[in-house]
Amino acid sequence: MPVKSLIKEGDCLDVLQSQPADSIDLIITSPPYADSRKNTYGGVHPNCYVEWFLPRADQFLRVLKPTGSFVLNIKERVVNGERHTYVLELILALRKQGWLWTEEYIWHKRNSYPGKWPNRFRDSWERCLHFTKEKKFKMNQDAVMIPMGNWVGSRLKSLGKNDVVRFDSKVGSGFGKNIANWVRRSMAYPTNVLHLATECGNRKHSAAFPSALPEWFIRLFTDLNDWVLDPFSGSGTSLKAAKDLGRNAMGIELCPEYCELAQEVLNDVQLALMQPEGSYVTAP
Repeated sequence: MPVKSLIKEGDCLDVLQSQPADSIDLIITSPPYADSRKNTYGGVHPNCYVEWFLPRADQFLRVLKPTGSFVLNIKERVVNGERHTYVLELILALRKQGWLWTEEYIWHKRNSYPGKWPNRFRDSWERCLHFTKEKKFKMNQDAVMIPMGNWVGSRLKSLGKNDVVRFDSKVGSGFGKNIANWVRRSMAYPTNVLHLATECGNRKHSAAFPSALPEWFIRLFTDLNDWVLDPFSGSGTSLKAAKDLGRNAMGIELCPEYCELAQEVLNDVQLALMQPEGSYVTAP
């Protein structure tokens, strides 16, 4: 079944008004950070960021399926010599809006170059906040298992029976359970820290994140032919990742130049995607 891709120009607050409720499986996005990229997006002051974001998040909540996930890549900024609290305030406000703050993933930037300021060093990580509508949601943990090399054989070889199979944890933490639940042959489940290099090749966009970042979450939270939405799609990195993985993609972008760039990216993807019946996928 051919997958679809949509690029819509405009503010996601307005564009999503016509999107049916409970129609999106995954929302993954990196919105403009507070007061950043003023020349492109006008900038949102940190003190006003929560107020600006909440109406858009209300639309996200409406269009997301009950089994869906919302992954928000965001980071704090320094204002007057200290970390501004707008990200923490946003988390609390989203919870009041009806979201469940299910998990927090950390994106560790493996190639972050060093730096020094009078009272801090270079940031080399960003938050990927995971919100859901319900406690039970779609999650394909096996899709993101990682190779363990020779660790499994050498580590498990020395374990006794009581180490390999222990009593179930009463708090459901995962500790003390059968090790077979989290190690399978040479593969194991990852942690919530993602070690990924930043995007250095996309000079047409000021803050493109690496394609490996949305790819990881798309594998984890969606199935083939599911719908992935990026309401701040920029140059289309998330949309390309979704198409590459056989998911339907919808992007919304305020900047016309980035809309054109995202469409070019998707057109390149279409040329590489030959469907089983022999027809090429073309973006609408």
